[in-house]
Amino acid sequence: MNYVKAPDFPTGGYIYGVSGVREAYLTGRGRVVMRAKAEIESGQTHDKIVVTEIPYNVNKAELIKYIADLVNDKRIEGISNANDESDREGMRIVIDVKRDANASVVLNKLYKMTALQTSFGVNNVALVNGRPKILNLRDLIKYFVEHRHEVVIRRTQFDLRKAKERAHILEGLIIASDNIDEVIRIIRAAKTPNDAITGLIERFNLTEIQSRAIVEMRLRQLTGLLQDQLHAEYEEVMKQIAYLESILADDEVCRKVMKDELLEVRAKYGDERRSEIVYSSEEFNPEDFYADDQMIITISHMGYIKRTPLTEFRTQNRGGVGSKGTETRDEDFVEHIYPATMHNTMMFFTQKGKCYWLKVYEIPEGTKNSKGRAIQNLLNIDSDDNVTAYLRVKNLEDPEFINSHYVLFCTKKGVIKKTLLEQYSRPRQNGVNAITIREDDSVIEVRMTNGNNEIIIANRNGRAIRFHEAAVRVMGRTATGVRGITLDNDNQDEVVGMICIKDLETETVMVVSEQGYGKRSEIEDYRKTNRGGKGVKTMNITEKTGKLVTIKSVTDENDLMIINKSGITIRLKVADFRIMGRATQGVRLINLEKRNDQIGSVCKVMTESLEDEVPVEETEGTIINNSNIDSSDEDTDINGNENINEIEE
Repeated sequence: MNYVKAPDFPTGGYIYGVSGVREAYLTGRGRVVMRAKAEIESGQTHDKIVVTEIPYNVNKAELIKYIADLVNDKRIEGISNANDESDREGMRIVIDVKRDANASVVLNKLYKMTALQTSFGVNNVALVNGRPKILNLRDLIKYFVEHRHEVVIRRTQFDLRKAKERAHILEGLIIASDNIDEVIRIIRAAKTPNDAITGLIERFNLTEIQSRAIVEMRLRQLTGLLQDQLHAEYEEVMKQIAYLESILADDEVCRKVMKDELLEVRAKYGDERRSEIVYSSEEFNPEDFYADDQMIITISHMGYIKRTPLTEFRTQNRGGVGSKGTETRDEDFVEHIYPATMHNTMMFFTQKGKCYWLKVYEIPEGTKNSKGRAIQNLLNIDSDDNVTAYLRVKNLEDPEFINSHYVLFCTKKGVIKKTLLEQYSRPRQNGVNAITIREDDSVIEVRMTNGNNEIIIANRNGRAIRFHEAAVRVMGRTATGVRGITLDNDNQDEVVGMICIKDLETETVMVVSEQGYGKRSEIEDYRKTNRGGKGVKTMNITEKTGKLVTIKSVTDENDLMIINKSGITIRLKVADFRIMGRATQGVRLINLEKRNDQIGSVCKVMTESLEDEVPVEETEGTIINNSNIDSSDEDTDINGNENINEIEE
């Protein structure tokens, strides 16, 4: 790698950072990030962004069209026009920037949202001894040299065989030219060509090949000049035979031939590097500029996302009215909420079963009352898809962790699937397929487990099933899954949430209904059954309570944050709730002032007395949109020791 710095692409551009190149050269698989070569030209009235080189495999016409679509959809602001001014002199794409816009900011947005910055996947699969194998740079060169060695040897063997065949014929022709009168007499006396061949073989002790070459010899070769050429050609062929035999006999000579041929290729086709390498890109680590503070992430029904410091929320007494927690449009409401820290990696899962990645610091910050930013501007999500579940992981590059933890999926139709976290450890800009979803189903819950957790799944009609996660076998990333719970046959029933139990002694089950009722029960009240059953009653559902909306595991060290669809927020201490029976109705958690108002989102956070001592821990969130999600996170124990990097919703 001191000599092979990075790939060189015919369309030029920048290779942005060498970490991906290094990974590809060391392992055989990696991702090379490429950027277009763009400059900002200042004009009298406005600035221009001029693109002269684009990444490899990017279509120029489609790129310009996509930029225009982003401008029309108002996903990028500050661009007034984009023209293709390419000619015989080279490529030139001119993007006009509005007067009041910052050209550098616009260019960075273009890098982020368009193919002006893209990646080239490296997968060095080659046939080695007839079998496909992934090769790193050293192996690539090694096997290429071995291949060239084999090519030179086989070619030399072929050339040697042809040279010896020619020398053999020349020996016969020289004998014939030295005895031309007798040869002519034998040929004239023969009745047929075969008789002539036989006569020559008997007279001069020649082979059939030599004799046939003499018989087919033209008369002009009998001249003295051509006879001299025969002797000269024979001497040349003998020298060639000696050289070819030296190649086969001496490996050093063979390797010199290989080297000379490669130098010839370099002299004939070598040119200056077109793709410039930017080494310093990965030296900038954004995490160094953000403190690892605790945050609350909220996402509204209309798809607006923001992060808010956890300290902005305060505890209130049970049964209170609450405070305004977020400001939304009249037709919008807060749909889910969850905690995280700034350096966490957020994994976004959609209802169609796709997975996307973001760092928490990449999510825009907003106050408790702000609306947030449209999530479509942060992720490349299909227009007909929605984010429904999330995971938080501290480090996706830790092989020991990602190979010992699992991602557990639950759908609203009661399907459950378990996959190794390692399958989701390679972020891609356009996301990956995380689970295959049936046409009438959708993902409502994604949790991370260590393989030893117990699972409780609840449905809208107030039933829950408990079983060990070992009952769910490990499947591939795109598998569909198996049945987790059997739903009622009323076409209205569906799963509202799934929790993973890690500590049977301290954790309890908390359920909340649509009309603001909730209760806390012992886990042991839920008997273990086989996966796929109907379960047992978890709450007495009545017209007053409404259907079940969420289920989560809580301890006395948790607070409960509830947001209803009208945007009212309340924070309650879980320790204030006494343990009740599994089949009871529960108590009122929040007074719903508005008619037809319902619980919109529920989240579990650490109690305020512990917020200054430990990071955000054991947190849950739920989603209400005829699909409810709760989730649990256990990044640290009460002493701050790392346990399971996991999150929620």
